[in-house]
Amino acid sequence: MPDQTADGLIDTSVIRYYHAHLYYTDAGGLAQARRLASACATRFDIQVGRFHERPVGPHPVGSCQLSFAPEQFGELVPWLALNRGDLDVFVHLGSDDDLFDHTQGAIWLGHSHDLALDIFSDNG
Repeated sequence: MPDQTADGLIDTSVIRYYHAHLYYTDAGGLAQARRLASACATRFDIQVGRFHERPVGPHPVGSCQLSFAPEQFGELVPWLALNRGDLDVFVHLGSDDDLFDHTQGAIWLGHSHDLALDIFSDNG
């Protein structure tokens, strides 16, 4: 867990970045994810990662990672919510604690999926 302040709360300054993972399970979903990532990249200052066609890391299905700054969250995540179509999107913050980031620091757009969290050691 990220460091807490004297009042037991965590300051948002620990958030260095956000990731939005576009999830897909077939060729149609992959094509939809490519279109969504491209449209997102024309509207926002993001980095589009590789399009994985199999589970990678904690992600149980094919996915593509979109990386963006915390300051973009308020515009980018609602845009993804409105434009994701049938894709499920896993959004998480990036601090120094991967387990925290992928559990307590996460939200889902669409359906949630069980992540392979055992790849993370408990950093806290």
